[in-house]
Amino acid sequence: MTLIIAEAGVNHNGNKRLAFELIDAAVDAGADIIKFQTFKAKHLVAKHAKKADYQIKNSQYEESQFDMLSRLELPFDTHFELVEYCNKLGIEFLSTAFDQESLKFLVDELKIKRLKLPSGELTNSPLVLEHARTNCDLIVSTGMASLAEIEEALGIIAYGYLSKISQSPSRDLFKHAYCSAEGQQILRDKVSILHCTTEYPAPLDEINLNVIDALKTTFGLRVGYSDHTEGVFTPIAAVAKGATIIEKHFTLDKSLDGPDHKASLEPHELNSMIRGIRELEISLGTTVKFPTVSEVKNKIIARKSLVASRDIKKGEIFDETNLAIKRPGYGIEPIQYWSKLGETATQSYKEDDLII
Repeated sequence: MTLIIAEAGVNHNGNKRLAFELIDAAVDAGADIIKFQTFKAKHLVAKHAKKADYQIKNSQYEESQFDMLSRLELPFDTHFELVEYCNKLGIEFLSTAFDQESLKFLVDELKIKRLKLPSGELTNSPLVLEHARTNCDLIVSTGMASLAEIEEALGIIAYGYLSKISQSPSRDLFKHAYCSAEGQQILRDKVSILHCTTEYPAPLDEINLNVIDALKTTFGLRVGYSDHTEGVFTPIAAVAKGATIIEKHFTLDKSLDGPDHKASLEPHELNSMIRGIRELEISLGTTVKFPTVSEVKNKIIARKSLVASRDIKKGEIFDETNLAIKRPGYGIEPIQYWSKLGETATQSYKEDDLII
């Protein structure tokens, strides 16, 4: 089954009550995982950094990116409560670490076993390396990336899984780890990559779901899709393309102030997306073509047999004038039409009688 990540991100707006309500909504919708974001603004962004265009558009505050993110920090202490609540409700807690301190907290304090590396950190090589050195399974998002950048990140990850901490990292060692049989095996065992278009909302003509095929062919890893489009169609289509993980932002209310709310699904839409994916999974079925259980009973109704097109006397020769092909389908198959021509009728037939 497709692993479905309900991305709460920072849509709690720094409010613990909203964070708990987001967990409830994810559980009600049937998500497998709810994902938050863990960061310290002071480690993530310079104080003079401007907000992205979509962040400016979707927020009423005139502030720097640093000030915005400071408001949206989820305190470390709150994480423990959220994890406990997720465990109680039977949904996996996941969070994205954007800095070394946050990564260490998630692994050492919260003891989570799976990590999500966000698109913006794919080229942050030291942080990528530290993710791998946790030995956690990794979900790696690839928004804004070229194939070469993805390959380099995977080399760092392979190196991080395989190397000793005392080794001094280098590009040559990353390449060696990536090209080694051991490196390729550990990537297959522990890493999934997500196709992604980093824009909020992402325009449909820049989604390129065919990249899912390219990523599978190029890297031989499990491939999923992190969606930033409006609506539910694109993530469902991604599953049809073979995505094994779907990540989608959601919010309690799109009208709330904040950078991601307007590009997120509301709870009823999240429910609709997950239901659509589960129905699609059922309909995809098997790659083996055979008559299904429900088809078998219809074969004799929908298929045809050889019948007499007019009355035929015993001893008459079968030819194009007295043989026809009509329903039902429990007589002689039409494939035998040509072999029947020229044979002698061993009994008499009325019009529309099945030929035997």
